[in-house]
Amino acid sequence: MLQAVLGLDAATIAAAFLVTPANMGQRLVRAKRRIRDTGIPFRVPDAGDLPGRIDAVLDAIYATFGTGWRDPGGDVRHQGLMEEAIWLGRVLAARLPDEPEVPGLLALMLHAAARLPARRSMDGEYAPLSEQDPADWDGAMVDEAEDLLRQAGRQRRMGRFQLEAAVHSVHAARRRTGGTDWPALVQLYDALLALTDSPVVAVNRAAALAGAQGAVAGLAALESLAGDPRLVDYQPYWATRADLCARLGDAGAAAAAYARAIALESDPAVRAFLEERRGAL
Repeated sequence: MLQAVLGLDAATIAAAFLVTPANMGQRLVRAKRRIRDTGIPFRVPDAGDLPGRIDAVLDAIYATFGTGWRDPGGDVRHQGLMEEAIWLGRVLAARLPDEPEVPGLLALMLHAAARLPARRSMDGEYAPLSEQDPADWDGAMVDEAEDLLRQAGRQRRMGRFQLEAAVHSVHAARRRTGGTDWPALVQLYDALLALTDSPVVAVNRAAALAGAQGAVAGLAALESLAGDPRLVDYQPYWATRADLCARLGDAGAAAAAYARAIALESDPAVRAFLEERRGAL
């Protein structure tokens, strides 16, 4: 879907799924060969086909959103992908009102998109979530996301996208409370980890654990992931590790982790932010 419909190349798709471009290229070739050899038609599916396909469609839409969200002003091929993904989410929500993961995904995308104006200062400097002013978030978008999350929750069939949207909801509550409920985030990430076994979730859980119990606990959780090959080139793992090492006063380990994160980062604003943090050690 990402290549044939949206025209994304193998490297971009690989980044969304934490695999190498070569690995993704092989997967795409195998998929095309299977479509050709088995004669799978390209047509609008019948209503009965939708339940078995919805998970793959939601994954593709979220990968589309993530590609645009990570690169809002960079590669011209990625411009408009966030808006396209949100539009597709709205189409699905209208067509499949009894699938709770659909409003869950739409809520997740709206929560993330609501914070987009706060990710850059007027001078183009990157601001991480913890340093953003909630007054700069799109309040109407946040409110819509919260309504969608409640709508999904009423069906009492919890899934990955609802849990991820709930994580964003906890962060969005800072608009009202002025603080972050770190234990709630740890609990949500525990549920997500049990559901997905995702290394990305595990990294985020380590960061939340640091907020709830301190940098020692967070770094210990991160250390347990060090052998996962999927994280070798995952920038947030190294940036989180650098931040926690810096908090614990280990400047050498922090500098090494920052260097790795900087080398992996393609966004000039984020790279400048990481370089500034490394320079402040």
